[in-house]
Amino acid sequence: MKEFRRRTQLYVPGNSPSMIQHCMVFGSDGVLLDLEDSVSIYQKDAARELVAQALQFFDFGNVEVVVRINGLDTPYCIKDLERIIPLKPDAIRLPKTSSKDDIMKYENIISKIEKQNGLEVGSTKIVPMLETAVAIENAYEIAASSARIIAITIGGEDLTADMKVKRTKEGKELYWARAKVALAASAAKVASLDTVFSDVNDDEGLRSDTMTIKELGFDGKACINPRQIQIVHEVYTPSENEISAAKEIILAARKNEGGVVSLNGKMIDYPVVKRAETTLQRAGIDPNSI
Repeated sequence: MKEFRRRTQLYVPGNSPSMIQHCMVFGSDGVLLDLEDSVSIYQKDAARELVAQALQFFDFGNVEVVVRINGLDTPYCIKDLERIIPLKPDAIRLPKTSSKDDIMKYENIISKIEKQNGLEVGSTKIVPMLETAVAIENAYEIAASSARIIAITIGGEDLTADMKVKRTKEGKELYWARAKVALAASAAKVASLDTVFSDVNDDEGLRSDTMTIKELGFDGKACINPRQIQIVHEVYTPSENEISAAKEIILAARKNEGGVVSLNGKMIDYPVVKRAETTLQRAGIDPNSI
């Protein structure tokens, strides 16, 4: 399976030919071709076909391509899966996933479609969206429920609506839910992806929001406008000083053959080395190359 950085995932409406045509050049790590909320019920079929044509004929290069389908509770879900899975996107994003039972239902449907199209069963990867209070409560159960899962993501707008609270720029109302999603993803050894920041004109708000989710352990964030990509990347890109310090830590540990060592008056042990490796990986540097 391909390895992708997931700092940014750009939402692209599935009914927008111009956005789909150009989405791979905006610089995001991934694109989310959307068949759900951004598409009206009158354009579901047309959007599905447009996304299918893009998957079949466009070269997305090194950009991770994920398709957000319509949920199990809609008449569009099976049609989306039947049309999209044979075209082998990098993953399918599953909206409004509430429990392990939902994942099992998707598993059965997806496996059947894979068999019908001569695909290896299990080859279609999935990203459940946690958008309700019960989904947050079941975060680890969901994250660990299938080998298909490569990431879980929180949906802030639907979650706050379900909780009957106001969605704010500061995001205090999401703090606990975000922390639980990040922790569950880490425990299940999958990536954690954050919700969108909806004010595309508030660069500093976006920067602050991204710093918060980075500190909580998220691997990246969804974007709704190409202008947001650079800011999120800046937050996730280590500084030269951080990179130099990480290299120094790894070299010191390597010289000591992985044992505890003192560096600049600080103890360097396994957790410190792991954080240094993460820093280099976020900078696009292979720690083994040091």
